[in-house]
Amino acid sequence: MSVNDDRITAAGERAPAVQTAAAAASPIADPAPLGLAAFALTTFLLSAFNAGWMTRATGDAWLGYALAYGGVAQLLAGMWEFRNKNVFGATAFASYGGFWIGLALWSLLVAPKAVFPLAATHDLGWIVLAFAIFNTYMLLMATQVNVAVFGVFLTLEVTEIVLFSGFFTGNTDTIKAGGYLGVLTALVAWYTSAAGVANGQTGRLSLPVGKPLIN
Repeated sequence: MSVNDDRITAAGERAPAVQTAAAAASPIADPAPLGLAAFALTTFLLSAFNAGWMTRATGDAWLGYALAYGGVAQLLAGMWEFRNKNVFGATAFASYGGFWIGLALWSLLVAPKAVFPLAATHDLGWIVLAFAIFNTYMLLMATQVNVAVFGVFLTLEVTEIVLFSGFFTGNTDTIKAGGYLGVLTALVAWYTSAAGVANGQTGRLSLPVGKPLIN
């Protein structure tokens, strides 16, 4: 991801609009803030449902946004990251864009046809487990980006582990805990998105994202 790193000027102050080398050399704007915002909003909506907050709602508020925002917008961000020659960002955004589109299609086409008790939740367990495996090596690679991006993948990793455990066991309290962790993941992703927007502008407003944990 080409979310901007923290940079220090000769006078010891943060440069408010310094972009990474990849973003500076690219003819297009940094797509990472869009991808992160799309991921954050959709994650927030689904996690709020898992946490049991949507008691007076349908619980399906996430579904359309999984297709249009978390899905299509994030997938587009991934394609633009390919244009930026950013392998990490392209892989992350395209994969999680595909995740949201696939989850929405599963919810619309497969889940209503579940015959056996807990069959749908076990499906979700396998889906989330598969993405937890993917997220594990992306978490390791995120150590080379910056602290904010690493925080997104770290909170997401914990969320996915708790959720697939809850889905496999059918434990509603564990799923609810996963919902709370998902809300935290969304907040971290929103912050990282906001930092990318602020640090990519020419104004004085900037937000710290930290240095890579491993150079």
